[in-house]
Amino acid sequence: MKLYTLIIVCLFVFTTNSFAQLKNLKLKNCVVVGQFDKPEDRFTIESAVTGILNEYNIKTTPSVNYVKTGGNATVLAEDSLSNILKEKGFDTYVIISVRGYDRKFKPSKVKYTFKEKLDQGTLREIYRTGAVNVSFEFAFYRNNELVATDIIKCGNISDRTSTMKRFNKKTIARVDKAWR
Repeated sequence: MKLYTLIIVCLFVFTTNSFAQLKNLKLKNCVVVGQFDKPEDRFTIESAVTGILNEYNIKTTPSVNYVKTGGNATVLAEDSLSNILKEKGFDTYVIISVRGYDRKFKPSKVKYTFKEKLDQGTLREIYRTGAVNVSFEFAFYRNNELVATDIIKCGNISDRTSTMKRFNKKTIARVDKAWR
């Protein structure tokens, strides 16, 4: 009985802490940055998230509109481009990447600056053959500071199409519940 109580308390504390930072997010505008090596993965994720956020009347633009194909996303951290985006009404950035192909991943505790996070890159793909789970990490930045992180875990996947279907469904639920 004590074990069950301990598990429930730990789950409550984890859930409260992970959503506490999201409660203050109040997303109104966003530049969506997909952190993927393959241009088709980057485009797929950015267009999916942009479409979802636009449905919730959150002003959104994908980074592919500002970063050349094959170009380095760190140009988003440069003053000239960030000033252009500020003039257009964007002050929030979300960097989306695959954290791993397991269900046990949690949001990173390290607070990277916006430029450091953009420099990291990733070699992971949206779907990897043989994977049945994939965890997507969302890192939200304002004024080059990390303001929130979130993880969306997609399970029971069998191909790229099923991964994107689950990703869209879970992202819609998360936007509705925690991001706005």
